[in-house]
Amino acid sequence: MIWMTWRQFRTQALVGVGALLLLAVYMVILGLQIRHSYDDLHAQCASGGCAGVLSSLTDDYGFRVDLIGYLLIAVPGLIGIFWGAPLITRELEAGTHRLVWNQSVTRGRWLAVKLGVLGLASMAVAGLYSLLLTWAASRVDLVAANRFSPLVFDARNIAPVGYAAFAFVLGTTLGLFIRRTVPAMALTLVVFAVLQIVVPNMIRTNYAEPVRANVPITADIVRSMTKIGRYGDIGGLTVPGGPWVVSTSALLDSSGKEVGHTSWYQNCAKQSLDDMPVCLAKGNIHVQVTEQPADRYWKFQWIETALFTVLAAALAALCFWRIRGRLT
Repeated sequence: MIWMTWRQFRTQALVGVGALLLLAVYMVILGLQIRHSYDDLHAQCASGGCAGVLSSLTDDYGFRVDLIGYLLIAVPGLIGIFWGAPLITRELEAGTHRLVWNQSVTRGRWLAVKLGVLGLASMAVAGLYSLLLTWAASRVDLVAANRFSPLVFDARNIAPVGYAAFAFVLGTTLGLFIRRTVPAMALTLVVFAVLQIVVPNMIRTNYAEPVRANVPITADIVRSMTKIGRYGDIGGLTVPGGPWVVSTSALLDSSGKEVGHTSWYQNCAKQSLDDMPVCLAKGNIHVQVTEQPADRYWKFQWIETALFTVLAAALAALCFWRIRGRLT
């Protein structure tokens, strides 16, 4: 059974391995370049004030790292489409399932081998991609301090392994029920894409109760408010330390009153980008934030991986129930 499974899917497996090797070579080269640049920049700011110097690292390598991140996020979906969906529909459309299921191997055992071998291969491919990217981009992620960003969170460490397991079994399940390869592939893409949008925006923040904190407004924070595109930047605020900022209040004074319409604030806002941060920082103002602290990152990684693994197990059980029924 294992040999037959390999014979049927060796083309997909060889394509995946070939792509992995090519990307691995590129990511090793990129990772070494990033480390060399990081060491050089760190040496330049050994006496202090590293934040501004090291930020150039994200300018130089951020786009390439993000591009690979988008590719890795797509890998589980591609596995579900091209490995999962055709797994059983190929047999059903060709009619070969009648011969296979009338041999000494039971339907359950046949499915167990298929899901086991290719499911583990899917998880291994996604895990290796993730391991390489996590290593290559580690210095950029350290400087950016945005590990809760959907692009970073979904493409690093162990989460992609859970995504791959789920996407593969999702494709298999849809193929088993729809019994047509192309519609199963299309629906797999839609379902997986929807979950990749829904989970980060509606579910992930509920893995643990957010905490509230007061963040003093310093000159560095005011400067960060001019940056665009950082995750959790409600109102452009980037909180030091890398927490996931779920929401923020307006600028408040020491008594908790908003300062956005005071004459003092308006005078600061009229100053140049160089002088405005210093002016605002002198006002002893703060922002109330609701956040997921940075030290919850690994907790969230494990929870999300477990969530998708449980979903994959539930779909696998559904497959076994269906295939043992009157499926002809």
